[in-house]
Amino acid sequence: MTLCKTLAGLAAGLLLATAVHSAPPTTPWKRGIEHQRQADLGNGTFLNPVLAGDHPDPSVLKDGEDYYLTLSSFDAYPGLPIWHSRDLVNWQPLGHAITRNVGAIWAPDIVKHQGRYFIYFPARTAEARSNFVVWADHIKGPWSEPIDIGLGGYIDPGHAVGEDGKRYLFLSGGAYVQLADDGLSVVGTPRHVYDGWKYPESWDVEAYAQEGPKINFRDGWYYMTTAVGGTAGPPTGHMVITARSRSIHGPWVNAPNNPIMRTQSASEPWWSRGHATVIEGTDGRWWMMYHGYENGYWTLGRQALLEPIEWTADGWFVAKGGDLGQPLRKPAGASVGAHGMALSDDFKGPALGAQWSFFNPAQDEYRRLDFSGDGLLLQGKGLTPRDASPLTAIAGDPAYQFEVEMEVGPGAVGGALLFYSDRLYAGVGSNGEAFVMHRYGEERPTRLAPSTKGGRLWLRVTNNRHIVTIHTSADGQTWQKYPVQMEVSGYHHNVAGKFLALKPALYAAGEGKVRFRHFRYRALD
Repeated sequence: MTLCKTLAGLAAGLLLATAVHSAPPTTPWKRGIEHQRQADLGNGTFLNPVLAGDHPDPSVLKDGEDYYLTLSSFDAYPGLPIWHSRDLVNWQPLGHAITRNVGAIWAPDIVKHQGRYFIYFPARTAEARSNFVVWADHIKGPWSEPIDIGLGGYIDPGHAVGEDGKRYLFLSGGAYVQLADDGLSVVGTPRHVYDGWKYPESWDVEAYAQEGPKINFRDGWYYMTTAVGGTAGPPTGHMVITARSRSIHGPWVNAPNNPIMRTQSASEPWWSRGHATVIEGTDGRWWMMYHGYENGYWTLGRQALLEPIEWTADGWFVAKGGDLGQPLRKPAGASVGAHGMALSDDFKGPALGAQWSFFNPAQDEYRRLDFSGDGLLLQGKGLTPRDASPLTAIAGDPAYQFEVEMEVGPGAVGGALLFYSDRLYAGVGSNGEAFVMHRYGEERPTRLAPSTKGGRLWLRVTNNRHIVTIHTSADGQTWQKYPVQMEVSGYHHNVAGKFLALKPALYAAGEGKVRFRHFRYRALD
């Protein structure tokens, strides 16, 4: 049976009538990478972002000549992705530090102490919030199971070692607490130590939101670099501030040039810039790595940005990158290889590719995966994308396209999506005989009945600067344009919350199975 038919009655959402033909794109597939926009310009300069797409709250560890980075992964599992670089511009993935779902993971901190690596992070479920730690003796793992260290009233733990040799976690709101010597539990209770820096009341910000403390030690001073102003909301809200103290216990004195950096105007190329880690380069130059939204593209999530800083004669630092709209001189250091990772996937197995994560998976979610045959065979779950734990990948381009071949088994529904959250997504699914349209996180028809036959088809999704078109094919050669187009510029945090990004996604629902083959991603001009 062919699926090359168009809709008869959009309310029903079934393909029953005459085809609407559209020629497939003639541009050949490129090698799909984590982001097509390369930061390294190849002439000794780079252009932000250094990690395009959803890479929020970056925490960077300098370990000799190597840099390791992790970030907020929220509801995506495996989570806490770890990246490796030697020049802060070209990054390669090393894997993930957590597979067991403990909730939405917010701003982590990656550190090394006495030869062991630690990642401290908060996680939130619908029922509770806490802070956790994972550890490993090698950066590539294996990583420990997450250890709950409590502190449910705080987020964004930042690790530090005091002049007394003891370990501490600095927390949101200006508190800190001592850690046990092994770093795996808390000693005592948090104590408030820092009131932050207050910006002028006339500034347009989301909220005060003092968070993300990161501690550096330089020339006899401890520096606490913090975010205030809220991570979203008005483009001018988020910012970087710093304070210093001779003792880890305070008192902390604010920098006279606070804020160190903020978006001054919505006309700038990067919005809501903030949440910085201060890093020393291998040549003595210093940098801040932080996140920001691309002007007009909240949907891509908060992207990782790199800015040079300079130290002043009185021991403070100033930002030197401007609005980040122009190329900057690269840090020293050799490249670790090709930047990013492939997004295109032939599903050859034997495991899920590094580009994929389940959305809010169950503890046994990985049992749904089967690579024993041709492609990925995915067991259905739930009835719709909202309860199917779709597989998602991070896109870093304002315009891109992806396609996939699907073999939908009896009793299953499979589809291709732009997925923000279980409340907000758009795309098309099929039971092998008819289609269901997903828009606004709703289904039309409200439910697609399972088929006893199933079927084979191809789906193509194009997101061209928020305008979404979908094509279908029965043979992968001749394509039909789906008769409904969508506009998704509002699929982002300021509308739906959760601090997420709009991602390419695949899902399998129902009691049957869906086999996916030949996922292809490419950026568009």
